[in-house]
Formats: sequence, C-alpha cells, structure tokens
Amino acid sequence: MERSASKADDPANGEAKIIARSFLDAWFPPYLFHVHPHEFSGKTHYNRAFPLLANTRAIPDARATTMTTSNEKPSLLSPNVANSNSGETHIRSFVHRRAHITPSQEQALARLLPLWSISYRDSILKPETVFGNDNPLILEIGFGMGETTQKIAQARPDDNFLGVEVFNAGVGALLKRIDDNQISNIRIIQHDAVEVVRDMIAPASLAGIHIYFPDPWPKKRHHKRRLVQSPFIQLLTSRLKPGGYIHCATDWENYAEQMLEVLSAEPMLSNTHDGYAPRPDFRPLTKFENRGLRLGHGVWDLIFTRNDTPTPELNWPKKEQ
Repeated sequence: MERSASKADDPANGEAKIIARSFLDAWFPPYLFHVHPHEFSGKTHYNRAFPLLANTRAIPDARATTMTTSNEKPSLLSPNVANSNSGETHIRSFVHRRAHITPSQEQALARLLPLWSISYRDSILKPETVFGNDNPLILEIGFGMGETTQKIAQARPDDNFLGVEVFNAGVGALLKRIDDNQISNIRIIQHDAVEVVRDMIAPASLAGIHIYFPDPWPKKRHHKRRLVQSPFIQLLTSRLKPGGYIHCATDWENYAEQMLEVLSAEPMLSNTHDGYAPRPDFRPLTKFENRGLRLGHGVWDLIFTRNDTPTPELNWPKKEQ
C-alpha cells in the first residue's frame, strides 16, 4: 500500500523550517541556544527545549578540522580531536560545545599551530627534541586563554612549558600570545589531558605540574567529572621527578576541599604547607581573579611535592585499539 504523505515530506514544511531557523538566528544569536552541561545533558533535552532546531546540526568546537578547507590537507601537527572514537576509558572533565572564537584566534590557529603544537600520539614525548634543550619541563593542564601561561613562561625562561588544552579559542589565544611576545619555551598539545599524561609523558620526567582553575562542576552529580580525582593524581604524580611539584588553584571552595583531600591522600606527595598555600609569586593574578577578589571571592592554592615513596604499579587502563 502506498505510504500516505506526511508533513515531513512536504517541501513547504522544509522551507518553513529554514525560514524559522533564519528568523531565530536573526533575533536570537546561536549562543543563546547553548545548553550548558550543568543544566541539560543529552540530545533529548535539547530537542525538547528547541524543537525547531532538533534536526539541525550544531557547530561543534572542532579542533583538527577547524582550519581545514576541502582543498587543504590537515597539518601533520594538527591535534587529534579529543572527542574522536579513541576508545577512551575514563570520564572526561570537559564537554565539547559550540564556542565563540575571534578572527584573530582563527588566524593564529591557521598560521601558528604547525609551529608551536605537538600532535597527540601514543608514544613517549622527547622534550629535548621538541624544545631543543633539556631544561626542566612543566606541564600545565587547561591553560584557558593562556594569560597565566604566557606570564610564567616569560618570567622563567630556563623552564620549558607544555600546555594541554582542548578548546580552539584558548589554543588560538595562546598561540597569538606566543607570536606577539616571541616566546620560545611553550609548546601546545590540543587533546584530552588524561590521554596525554598516560600515553606521552614518561615516568619521573616532569619538574612541575600546574592545574589552575579547572572546571569545578559544581553540581554534586557532576563531581565525578572533576579533573582532580585520586586515580588521575596518582598517574600525574608518577610522572613527577623526585622533588617535583604539583600546584593547583581554584576559586570554588568545595573543589578546594576535594583537592586538599585527594592530594593529601596520595602517598607519593607531601604538602609544602599546613593545608592551603599562599599564592606563590610565580603565579600571576589574572584580571578575572582580581575581579573576583574585589568581590570578596576566595582563591585557594595547594602545592605538593613528590617525595621518596616508590611508585606503585599503575593499573590505569589503556584505550582500546
């Protein structure tokens, strides 16, 4: 029996959706439709909230493909996209979403990414080859827009800094800072930090680790997504040289308490202070932190060092091949 025509088959219905989409984009910019992961999760919630847009595809925060046109081949140094099917075995501490990026950040990605980035691969990184020297290596996880990374790298020219970030806007911003200030001791990996540490960082190779203002995931049901968790801290600590340090900072008190609990419970780490640490001089105040302090918001620093406790056998799962 011939199928009866439905509204979905009506060309006029498709045209109406296009007109409706255009109207919405004109009066309500797309970012107003962004559903924050703390509020909704999953396609069903999105479709219920915005039925007119349900069968349209949102523009993701694409990494490796962002600056690649149909006539261009991606650079060998372009990052592997962290949301690809890489057989991940852990809960990610970030969510891919539509993100605003400025023209200057896009230009920096196109022009500078091949110069200052390292592609993710399942093999140990050789810093002396990447940086051209054997200076101490500092890993920074989630450098945001790169303001702090730039200032610390400039103040410590005899240290090398490896920044790991997943979002295009932040990577583009730091690339622009590197270029504008002629900084030579920063390299970037645009990939999931857990996989980078697990697969690319050699044991006992890092002089320091910086984790500044990671996503606090404030709702209790989302705490499992927080970056600072015992298994990951054990993995990170195994990559520290004896005497190396891990420095965390957050402006979310409950997360600071969790950080203190997790770091204190790691046998391979020793707290350099009784509880929280004063902000060290090498960590500059950003404009956002200054604004928060003026409003009376707290900021908590924690600095722990690698002690002589032997590294246990790690059972961190490898990704599926």
